[in-house]
Amino acid sequence: MGFFEKLKTGLGKTKNSIDEKINNVFSVFRKVDEDLLDELEEVLVMSDIGMETSIRIINELRTKIKKEKIENEDDVKAALKEIMREILDVEEPKLNLETKPSVILVVGVNGVGKTTSIGKIANNLVKDGKKVVIAAADTFRAAAVEQLEVWAKRSNSIIVKKEEGADPASVVFDAISKTKELNADVLIVDTAGRLHNKKYLMDELFKINKVIEKEMTDCSKEVLLVLDAETGQNAISQVKAFKETTDITGIVLTKLDGTAKGGVVVGIVSENKIPVKFIGVGEQIDDMQIFNSKEFLDAII
Repeated sequence: MGFFEKLKTGLGKTKNSIDEKINNVFSVFRKVDEDLLDELEEVLVMSDIGMETSIRIINELRTKIKKEKIENEDDVKAALKEIMREILDVEEPKLNLETKPSVILVVGVNGVGKTTSIGKIANNLVKDGKKVVIAAADTFRAAAVEQLEVWAKRSNSIIVKKEEGADPASVVFDAISKTKELNADVLIVDTAGRLHNKKYLMDELFKINKVIEKEMTDCSKEVLLVLDAETGQNAISQVKAFKETTDITGIVLTKLDGTAKGGVVVGIVSENKIPVKFIGVGEQIDDMQIFNSKEFLDAII
């Protein structure tokens, strides 16, 4: 099965939710008017796109309908997808890994699929011919390190770890040394996710960033925030919280195959102007790919 087919299958619940609701609107309203637009706005809000973004989309759709004299269902849907795509294409989703080595710092609350995402991204990079080192800097949960070891082995990456409770910044320092020693292409850093104690999280990320800036001066750096799509609107509030602690360069959205709330992708990008770089639509190691807005929208509408 190609990735687009996997995407369509994985986004089945979201498609059933959004597409069914849109089709219901068109079955009731026979002409493109304000009543139809009001109903479409409600559909978008109910599809976890969010109030603010839904209003923006419908306002742009209204303008487009008048300007292009759109009068039929297919053209309205096409216009809707075009507006959403413009929102999603806020930036190139490709990872910025221009230097050797480059670093990817991965953040996110516990339970969102952070460790699994690291393993899958590492697998993608290794398949592209890159040598990858993974720093197990979430030293507060032994299970996180154990799980990361499994994924490192599966993706043919090298893991650097320390005992439980060790200073995360010291793990990152050792991992940077290993990256240089092996002449590796990419260092991926796992971090602890405890939003209930933002001060501690901020201090920890500050120390890790300081080590990276000192030891990997002028290296390309990505900061990826992993979000669980199943949390819907809560994912948007997590973006805002993490933006206060570090400069997020991209979103990784997991568990899209298990939810009807995939519309949250549009809301996240619209409200934060941060691109989605990866989406996960399954349990397998190759079920995470670079985000493609056109394929995503074709799969849900």
